Amino acid sequence: MEHTVCTLKVPLHIVKARREQLAELLQRNRFLSLAELCKQLDVSVATARRDLAVLERDNVITRTWGGALVDYNQRFPSFRERQFKAHTAKRQIALAALRLIKPGMVCFFDSGSTVYAIAEALTVKPVAGLRVVTNNLPVADMLSDLKELHVEVIAGQYLARQSILMGEQARRSLRLWNFDLAFLSAEGMTQAGLWNSQADVVKFQRAIVERILRAYFCLDASKLEHEAAEFLLPWTAIPGLITNATPERLKAAGIHLSRKQIIHARSMGTSA
Repeated sequence: MEHTVCTLKVPLHIVKARREQLAELLQRNRFLSLAELCKQLDVSVATARRDLAVLERDNVITRTWGGALVDYNQRFPSFRERQFKAHTAKRQIALAALRLIKPGMVCFFDSGSTVYAIAEALTVKPVAGLRVVTNNLPVADMLSDLKELHVEVIAGQYLARQSILMGEQARRSLRLWNFDLAFLSAEGMTQAGLWNSQADVVKFQRAIVERILRAYFCLDASKLEHEAAEFLLPWTAIPGLITNATPERLKAAGIHLSRKQIIHARSMGTSA
């Protein structure tokens, strides 16, 4: 006697809708672990893996160990897209950073729209004799006309959407300099530490932190409890953080820093 095994097939339109939702989740978060994808979509690990395989085949996402992310240089929001987000918070952070800069210093300005906001603040209140070294081309362009300071651009591979120079040549260029200060960006901060979106960016920033005692990561409160594709550094290895996130919000996120590590941007005022 033959037995027929019946399997329930999910209608194609439901499968397509789920995969579109998955792609939107990754576009919004840029990286999600497999466990988080299963939780958000309420599907099994096997189903999530099948959907990820289809999206990867269609060049929508890139699968990683334990998760997936959208392609960094193609789908990462452009500099101009990021520039106007959280504008007030970035200005608060910029003004706090500006107070650290003294005449005659050599400062490194990293990529990112928050670091760009520091450069904007410098155009209003230039610091005499300051030498700015950067891989951030919008920063170099903005500051190049200021007679009070000098601008140097390091070598490296150009990433168009981020408007930055990156790669092994960029890391080698850092060795030519002795910096007094560095202002850095990141994509997320959690109890574990800081996160960023690409392995090469993480390598570059770690190289900076190894060379500079006063390196400040500049993150607004929207980055709280957000993970990106690559873990950058634990809090014990981070020299300094400038943020508009209140002590209460940081504590609620499980982030506990010493007074020497953190500058609360709100306490520095909102005018130059």
